[in-house]
Amino acid sequence: MKKKRKKLWILSAVFLLVILLIFSACDERLKIQKYEIASEKIHSQVRIAVVADLHSCYYGKNQKALTKAINRQNPDILLYAGDIFDDKIPNDNTIALLKALQGNYPSYYVTGNHEYWSYRSREMIGIMKQYGVKVLSGEWETISANGQTLNICGVDDPDVDTYAMPGQLFSEQLQALEKAADNGEYTVLLSHRPELFEEYTRYPFDLMLTGHAHGGQWRIPGILNGVLAPDQGFFPEYGGGIYEKDGAAMIVSRGLGKESTPVVPRIYNRPELVIVDLIGGHA
Repeated sequence: MKKKRKKLWILSAVFLLVILLIFSACDERLKIQKYEIASEKIHSQVRIAVVADLHSCYYGKNQKALTKAINRQNPDILLYAGDIFDDKIPNDNTIALLKALQGNYPSYYVTGNHEYWSYRSREMIGIMKQYGVKVLSGEWETISANGQTLNICGVDDPDVDTYAMPGQLFSEQLQALEKAADNGEYTVLLSHRPELFEEYTRYPFDLMLTGHAHGGQWRIPGILNGVLAPDQGFFPEYGGGIYEKDGAAMIVSRGLGKESTPVVPRIYNRPELVIVDLIGGHA
């Protein structure tokens, strides 16, 4: 009898552990992912919030969960790193977010591939502008944030070459930013695609902020940083996190997409709002 009870307790414990692991693995609660970047060019700390790969997914009525998270972090700048809209999901949730945040922060946006896949990229770009978000297409602005001067650069997604009306190609946009850092100030590139890291490092950017990889969809923290990512395939090199080369850094957001992702659910890969603190000192 005692052996049977012991066996039952063991089986119950194993079953409970499996259930807990499943819930933990499939946890889709919003996560705040923070990074700290040091540079001698920074004299006054600046906080940047990065919204990437929202895909117009739902974060509560009027996007309250996401807007509340952004406002609690009190960023100096808000950057939208592409795929804020989706080619299949209606724009309602994205518009709700933009409406809730309108006028709160200096805001900048670059397109992602899904904006172009929708064949409604002009409409989506127009919506961003309507809510006071500056659209960067091979352009930069030199701004002051919390007393610190920064160059904020941005490029469209490379699919601009295929889907958009005739205009400046992606490579031409990137080349147009070559002189952005001539003033000697800290220079940030906002781009959707992380797999182009090597190309970005040929230019004088101090920090690159990207998305697109969706965290590799399925992860084993500390062991496997993603199984599959768009345009990188299996076991992506840039699934999510921070990458460094020649004194420059790239941060890849694991994104905010949930119901939009091609493989559901995300495993050990919570949707994330990226917060980057730029501080003074040596990198």
